[in-house]
Amino acid sequence: MIPLVKTYIAPREEMMPAIENILYSGYIAIGDAVKSFENDLAAYLDNPNVIALNSGTGALHIALELIGVGAGDEVISTPMTSEATNTTIAITGAKVVWADVDPRTGLLDPDSVESKITEKTKAIMLVHYAGMVCDMDRFNALSKKYNIPIIEDAAHAFGAKYMGKRIGSNSPYTCFSFQAIKHMTTVDGGAISFPDDSQMDEALRLGWFGLSKKVSRLDNDVHRAGYKYRMNNVNATIGSVQMKHMDEVLDTYISNGKYYDEALKSISGVTLVPYYDHTEPSYWLYTLRVENRDDFCKIMEENGITASPLHHRNDTHSVFSYAKCPLPNMDDWYSHFVHIPCGWWVTKEDRERIVDVVKKGW
Repeated sequence: MIPLVKTYIAPREEMMPAIENILYSGYIAIGDAVKSFENDLAAYLDNPNVIALNSGTGALHIALELIGVGAGDEVISTPMTSEATNTTIAITGAKVVWADVDPRTGLLDPDSVESKITEKTKAIMLVHYAGMVCDMDRFNALSKKYNIPIIEDAAHAFGAKYMGKRIGSNSPYTCFSFQAIKHMTTVDGGAISFPDDSQMDEALRLGWFGLSKKVSRLDNDVHRAGYKYRMNNVNATIGSVQMKHMDEVLDTYISNGKYYDEALKSISGVTLVPYYDHTEPSYWLYTLRVENRDDFCKIMEENGITASPLHHRNDTHSVFSYAKCPLPNMDDWYSHFVHIPCGWWVTKEDRERIVDVVKKGW
């Protein structure tokens, strides 16, 4: 069975000596290895303002805390995402306000977002779902018009681009996940990046109990309670080894995605997802719309290919029952979208066979 997701780990002869060295170095918490990994990320994103964390969830939480989101506030978000996007908003005490999606892409619709803005709106949470980039031309204008900060949840979008530059420095906050099945994994981990360094110090404090590492523990003064969100040296070491292979790994995702973009055109029952102007997806999942999705998935499975919608729409969870509202575009999208294997493990022969199966119908 060709899986939908699969963990990439760098070759044993590179990874294991690096892990062994750090494990027996005597320094396995936050240290030079974390800084080295942050430098690797900074070079890749072309942005020096990067903090490595223990999860993408921690990154989202720090962004919300930096904005000052709390009880009585509203954050406009999308139900088309992993639960972590929205449960993180919930733990701040703020209310999630659902905006509808673009039925062509499943990504947050700027017009719907604008219609949901109130005096209580504290932030807009965008999700670059499946590696596809939201309509940032529109959202940047919206953010400027209403002076509302944007958080980009780029958990699925490592290596994706906007205006020819990798996602990571466009909006005030960009949050990445290095969880097990993402483009790149540190076993578990994440990062947050900023367009400038003005909030770096406060973000670093929030990621480490409220303490500053610029002075000794005994000389610290906690002025705001923080969390234990910083990455450790072991995960960072894994990340640095992984980063040596990211160009080739991501190139495979993108090559397979672009192949599907061409090979799946004009097939009965299939509608391809368009990409917004000035954006380039990183194809963490290859997403398309199909008629009779259950039959489609069954035929794919019978041919040894995993196909699935993968994510559960967040607005159906009881924790968000207060936010229930009509989302007709989401209803349409959710009944038709599906993912097919696209990652580094999908060979040229595999992708050709996948397309052949789709062309035969279901």
